[in-house]
Amino acid sequence: MKVRPRLLVVVIGAGLSISAGLGCSQSARVHNAVASTEVRLPRPKVTGPISVEEALTRRRSVREFSPKDLTIEQVGQLAWAAQGITDIERGARTAPSAGALYPLEVYLVKRDGVFHYVPQGHKLLQLSGEDLRVSLSQAALGQSPVRAAPLNIVIAAVYQRTKVKYGPRAERYVHIEVGHVGQNLHLQAVALGLASVSIGAFEDAAVAKVLDLPSEQSPLYIIPVGYREKGVE
Repeated sequence: MKVRPRLLVVVIGAGLSISAGLGCSQSARVHNAVASTEVRLPRPKVTGPISVEEALTRRRSVREFSPKDLTIEQVGQLAWAAQGITDIERGARTAPSAGALYPLEVYLVKRDGVFHYVPQGHKLLQLSGEDLRVSLSQAALGQSPVRAAPLNIVIAAVYQRTKVKYGPRAERYVHIEVGHVGQNLHLQAVALGLASVSIGAFEDAAVAKVLDLPSEQSPLYIIPVGYREKGVE
């Protein structure tokens, strides 16, 4: 049965407050969430085995995945590439954001449940213990990569965070930002020896229902990630 977030007391070390850099909507979600499990992720690596140029050259859209699960180190590195904090004092993240307002929320859909990435503290909050990949695939018009990949990264937006400052141009800025995050993820996947694909065709309301997203969050992107199925080019 899906766990509906309601109450969570989060302890964040290193002197970071729960509201710093989160934005009003995310702060409310964390404050109201019940996380039966909080997963502290390994420290992300800031150097890798290949250059940016090589990652760009090797990036391809892959739609057939091995069922092999990813390690917690790989999952954490991908989450960090999407929205990780790279400057604690300023709260700057791996992807640029108009006005440093950070309207995006990152969810991880895996065999062992649904997790919400919290940049502060570099951790995951478990929102469900169910394997919802089949349901997510159905919401994505039955696309097989969503069902087969060991990890689906779902990016949702809270437009109001950006509208507060930028008004009617906020939608454009949010969409530019999610593109930055998507490319970060694809290149990070390559650097980890993994494959990925962009999924933009899905029923927004159905995805929101599967993940039990708060009403102010709009799903924008699904990125399945995993090991390339052997023999698939």
